[in-house]
Amino acid sequence: MDYETAIAYLERHIGLGMKPGLSRMVDLLEMMGHPESGYPIVHVAGTNGKTSTSRLITVILAAHGLNTGIFTSPHLERIEERIGVNGRISAPEEFAQAVTDVAGFADLYEKKTGESPSYFELTAAMAFAWFSENSVDAAVVEVGLGGRLDATNAADGEVAVVTGIDFDHTEVLGTTIEEIVLEKLGIVKPGAMLVTGSMPEGALRIARATATDLGVTHYEFDKDYRIEGSDRGVGGWLVSINGTRGDYEDVFLPLRGRHQIANLAVAVAASEALLGGPLDEDALRSGAAAVVSPGRLEVVASSPLVLIDGAHNPQGVRALASSLAEEFAHQTWVLVMSAMKDKDLTQMTPPLKGAVRIAIATETGSNRSQSADDLAATLAAILNVPAEPEPDPGAALARARELAGPEGAVLVTGSLYLVGAVRSLLMTGRAAQRNER
Repeated sequence: MDYETAIAYLERHIGLGMKPGLSRMVDLLEMMGHPESGYPIVHVAGTNGKTSTSRLITVILAAHGLNTGIFTSPHLERIEERIGVNGRISAPEEFAQAVTDVAGFADLYEKKTGESPSYFELTAAMAFAWFSENSVDAAVVEVGLGGRLDATNAADGEVAVVTGIDFDHTEVLGTTIEEIVLEKLGIVKPGAMLVTGSMPEGALRIARATATDLGVTHYEFDKDYRIEGSDRGVGGWLVSINGTRGDYEDVFLPLRGRHQIANLAVAVAASEALLGGPLDEDALRSGAAAVVSPGRLEVVASSPLVLIDGAHNPQGVRALASSLAEEFAHQTWVLVMSAMKDKDLTQMTPPLKGAVRIAIATETGSNRSQSADDLAATLAAILNVPAEPEPDPGAALARARELAGPEGAVLVTGSLYLVGAVRSLLMTGRAAQRNER
C-alpha cells in the first residue's frame, strides 16, 4: 500500500466503535507471531497525563542509549504521530508499510471470524509489529481507554504506570474512584513493577493491595519518590526530584503547566524501574530538555494569542485553570470548546469561570460530539458569559480571534479532537485526519 491507500484502509475501520475486550487482539497478535513479546514494555495508564508521561519516559530512555519505541493515542493531526522511535514519529512511507504488514493478518482474521478488528486495535498491532521491525530495546505503550480490557493489555508490561485517577469515561470504567482504579490497575501483571502517581487515598489503598496480591514491587509518589523542588522560568520549569534510586537536581522541563512536573517525576521513577538503577544525570537532563508535548498548554499563534490544551475531563480542566491562573494571570479568554456527549459539563467546566469572557461552542465532526447549540446554552449557564454556537471548528476559531482582537487571547479546549483540528489549521492550513481511539 502507498500512504493514501493505507489511510483509507484504516479509516474504513472508523465507526466500528470502541470494543473493550482482549480476545480479538490476542488472536491477531498470535497470528502475527507475537511481535509484542520481543522487547520490554512500559505500559502507561491513568486518567490524565498518559501521553506527556509516555513521551517523557521515551526521551529519558533514549538519552540512556536505548532504542525506544512509543505508541500513543489519539493523534492530533496525522495518524503517523501514534507510533515513533526515540522521539521521532514514523514517516508516512514507514507508516504505510506498517499498515500493509498488519492488514493481511487483519483481513484473514475477519475472514475466519466474521469480526473486524477496530481502528484502535489495528493501530496498536501496527505499533507492536513496527517496534519489532525497528529492533527496539524497549517500548512505551499508552493505554487507549481504561486498562484491563484495553487492546494494549494483550501485551505484558515489565513496568506498569498509573499516572493518576479521576472521573472520566464512567459509562465504561465505573462511577466510583475505586471502580475506575481497578480497571486501570488491570495492566499490572505478575512479575512486573508498578509506579503510581498522585491519587486519592481510596485508589492508593487498592493499588497497594493489588501490588501485594500480585507480589509486585510498588513505587508510590510522595513515598518512594517525590518532587524536591521546582521553580518556574522562561519556557518551562527547573525541577529537582528524589527518585527511587537516585536524586536529580536542576532538571529543565520545557513544558507549561505545573502538573507536568508530576509527570516528569513519574517518568523518572518508571525509567529507574526499567533500567534497574539510578539514572545518569546528564542523560536525564538531555532527555527532559528534548521533550515536546503538542496540544498540551501549547501556544500556536499570536495577535491574538491562541493557546490549545486537550483537557477533556474534570481533573484536566482543573489543571488547565490552575495553569492559566499561574502562567497567564492577567489574561481573560475567548473560549472555543467542544465536548463529547458523555462529558458531565457541570463537573468539567466550572473551574474556567472567571477566566473566560465569552465562549464559542463548536463540534468535532464525530457523532459523539455534543451539538454546538446545546453546548453553547450549557456554557452560558455555567460560566455566566455570552456563548455562541458555531459547529465548524475553523469558523469558530475565526470568530474567536475576531472577538479577541490582536491584543486578546483565545483558549481552545474540551476535546483532543478539537485541539488537533485547530492545531492543524493554524500550523499547516489543512484539516486534521480522521480520528478515533
